[in-house]
Amino acid sequence: MLARRRVLAVFVLMLGMAGLAPFAKSQVSDWKQIRIPPLPAFHPQQPRRIQLPNGMVIFLQEDHELPLVRGTARIRGGSRDEPAARIGLVEIYGDAWRTGGTKDQTGDQLDDYLEARAARVETGGGLDSTTISFNCLKDNLDDVFKVFVTLLRDPEFRADKIPLAKDQINTGISRRNDNPMSIASREAQKLGYGTDSPYARVPEYATVAAVTRDDLINWHHTYVHPNNIILGVSGDFDAQAMEKRLRDAFESWPQGPSPQPLEVSFNGPKPGIYFVEKSDVNQSNIRMLELGTRRDNPDYYAIEMLNEIFGGSFASRLMQDIRTAKGLAYAVGGGVGTQFDHPGLFMVSMGTKSGTTAAAIDALYQEIDGLKTHPPTAEELKKAKDSILNSFVFRFDSKAKVLSERMAYEFYGYPADFLERYRDGIEKVTQADVGRVAAKYIHKDQLAVLVVGKAADFDRPLSTFGTVTALNIAIPEMKGAKREVATASNAEGKALLAKVIAALGGEEKVQAVKSYRQKASLVVKTPQGDLPIQAEEVVVLPDRSWQKLATPMGEMSRVVSPATAFMATAMGTRDLPASQKESELKGLKRDPLYIAQHEADPKFVFAASGTAKVGDAEAKVLDINADGAEVRWYIDPQSGRILRASWQSTGMQGPGEVVADYDDWQAVSGVSLPFKETRTRNGEKEATIEVKNVEFNPSIDPKIFEKPSEPSGGQEPKP
Repeated sequence: MLARRRVLAVFVLMLGMAGLAPFAKSQVSDWKQIRIPPLPAFHPQQPRRIQLPNGMVIFLQEDHELPLVRGTARIRGGSRDEPAARIGLVEIYGDAWRTGGTKDQTGDQLDDYLEARAARVETGGGLDSTTISFNCLKDNLDDVFKVFVTLLRDPEFRADKIPLAKDQINTGISRRNDNPMSIASREAQKLGYGTDSPYARVPEYATVAAVTRDDLINWHHTYVHPNNIILGVSGDFDAQAMEKRLRDAFESWPQGPSPQPLEVSFNGPKPGIYFVEKSDVNQSNIRMLELGTRRDNPDYYAIEMLNEIFGGSFASRLMQDIRTAKGLAYAVGGGVGTQFDHPGLFMVSMGTKSGTTAAAIDALYQEIDGLKTHPPTAEELKKAKDSILNSFVFRFDSKAKVLSERMAYEFYGYPADFLERYRDGIEKVTQADVGRVAAKYIHKDQLAVLVVGKAADFDRPLSTFGTVTALNIAIPEMKGAKREVATASNAEGKALLAKVIAALGGEEKVQAVKSYRQKASLVVKTPQGDLPIQAEEVVVLPDRSWQKLATPMGEMSRVVSPATAFMATAMGTRDLPASQKESELKGLKRDPLYIAQHEADPKFVFAASGTAKVGDAEAKVLDINADGAEVRWYIDPQSGRILRASWQSTGMQGPGEVVADYDDWQAVSGVSLPFKETRTRNGEKEATIEVKNVEFNPSIDPKIFEKPSEPSGGQEPKP
């Protein structure tokens, strides 16, 4: 006890020495009584602005805290300027710009060169601009800057890197309807700006396929000129020396044409209720929206305050009332959108369980009404101001952040001191200002209300809110990619199928197969090289598959069935996207044994459609519709064996024709199967498969098809 008192006495003495003795003598009983000193003046170190005679604008920001140098060139012209028939061009350009390398070094060689110096040079495409940046140690600046300049002025756009860039976009297209939040965000932009607006367009398979290397080169020649570039450099350097380096590199670069300003009309969304059916979810994603405004609007500061009070923080009305008090959402928020050079969108976003969808919409409407019936209070205003102003400095707590903001003002034509004006503008906002902008920019009767969810589970129909417009989010097929579907069997087709059944081992043997287990070695072609995989698969016809894959990165297992589809690794278990589940289930229907078992099924179509060369053989062509899964077989008319199968598939690289060539037929328990398969997609080799052994109708533990309740990493269930 004496020791404790001694420590307390020393602590009080230290407080007194620090000038805080009054606090020690008389503590406040309520936190509201604590006197908060005024915020210090905000005067961040501004970068030095230089404009070269050719129009290039340069900003230099010295920062000697670390021996690093970073630079970014922002170039006018982005995806909003793309031709409508080539949406995706700028994304491809931004990728192939770097991976395509220069005339002297391929992108792969640049990777090695920069990696040896712990440096990066990166390129990218955006809505209104493209960028190229570098990041390196001060000592390596000479080497890295040369790469930066060469890539900026003279890229190669090598043809072999463009398909990879397209594949990455096509992967996104193929998966874009898997995530309901992504669907809601995308469709809200279309409702707010218009489907064909440059601010809402999305790439499609056809627009991506239309982009050529010449398009990338022409884009570069059109936009990459010094008078369209703002270059910012920050880090550990002397500003005068850096200015000389940049003048030497860019001052002699001649001006080019300036891009034409984009002319777009903004009419806002058509009010109403819009719905996207997503039957595989148990939650609804809701968006309410109308047109917002720009940041150069005099109302900008009042709007910032309104957003903070209404839906911009954990203390906002939306969070406190809808999340905390009513328990209708984990996350909810929104406000009036303000963009630099085009109107943002007023948008309220929330997710709720399917059974409270209508109740959530009611609650959002009530909050919007509440802005009029219960205007922001003085306490709400003070709390919002404190929140914004006290956090403001952390948005610009580094010189690099200040530089980036200053470059944005230059790009959009805003005053250089726009950042310094912000705090003063916020402090001047009154309660009346907030109420005024709420009435001016938020109109309940003008809102488009979008819901993505499962209608069957809603607490009441959306039609109780008005006429419902169903949105079609189907991904358009690429023109010419989908082959004509056989609609009826013909006699020659049935005869060909009978030959195939005989070659497989006869009807009795084929019908006896209910399931099988096989082990195989695969070599899968990837952008990084060939990937060897050891695989074990259990298939229960017609619709269950379990796979265990041993790869150089570790083991994983995959399960697909009508009830579930997931992948399990040492890191845990995750569901497969709905589109992938559907694709895998269709793949099971294309199994030759499964098809052969349905010779008399009226849901199956077998139509002979001529002949085609497969190697040296003149094969008979059989088009099959296996209860919605289409496949074409190329059959040896003598042996009845399937020499080749082909089908249209939307894989990770987008839509394409998959071709499987079969070889090395072997008999197992009286059933003859190919033990070797070579697979291509759109003419490019995709994989080779060599089967090691097959077992028909094995003993199978049904638990292997159940989703683990705990993260994967323990012992695999035995099939």
